[in-house]
Amino acid sequence: MIDTAVTVRNLGKVYRDASGGQVVGCMDVSFDAEYGKIFGVLGTNGAGKTTTLRMLATMLVPTDGSARIAGFDLHLNAQDVRRSIGFLSASTGVYGRLTAREMLEYFAALHGFAPADTDRRLRDVCDLLDLHDFIDRRCEKLSTGQRQRVNIARTILHDPPVLIFDEPTSGLDILAAAQIVSFMRKSRTEGKCVLLSTHVMREAELLCDEILLIHQGRVRDQGSVADLQQRHDSPQLEIVFLRAIGEDSSAFHN
Repeated sequence: MIDTAVTVRNLGKVYRDASGGQVVGCMDVSFDAEYGKIFGVLGTNGAGKTTTLRMLATMLVPTDGSARIAGFDLHLNAQDVRRSIGFLSASTGVYGRLTAREMLEYFAALHGFAPADTDRRLRDVCDLLDLHDFIDRRCEKLSTGQRQRVNIARTILHDPPVLIFDEPTSGLDILAAAQIVSFMRKSRTEGKCVLLSTHVMREAELLCDEILLIHQGRVRDQGSVADLQQRHDSPQLEIVFLRAIGEDSSAFHN
């Protein structure tokens, strides 16, 4: 397997507003993300993080640029890209009237699993994510954290090499968020590439091997946490981010 899981070059998305004008979602985004690493896309709400990840997940068509995911061209091999990724966001929904098992069986069928393979894979993800206590409960009866674990199971059912997590801990309590964080670390250990979008500085600092700082749709800096801290002369990622985007960081000084 090649080391580079995701290669992005000059990716951009421009929307049309109601008056026919242009709204830039993101512009000239470029980066490389490797297998066995967590690559963070860090920025404020509306910075372009979700737009970038949704293009890589083939949910949005880029206006400009190119990308390769798991060796497949985003434009030419979209179906292969979809088979190679698992996409999860804080807003990913569940089918309330289905049980967790029924929902996972449905997605297994969409992936073309044979019945015997479905049973085996469901056992695997139930063990991995500790779903056994509520696997046969309707999704509408599950807690927010339990629903997110079911969504992770759906995301990894086909065992993709690249995981795209868009604000996955948003709205979760500390225990549920800790389970998501633990899963991302385990995925890295297994050699998967995890793309993580977040606006939580502490989460990015704890998890990410490399971070891309994005603001107002454009990349402002990228590197390891240590590189960014050294370049912007601060151990605090909040200050690093503010300095990278040219904002006053004095509020975070003692």
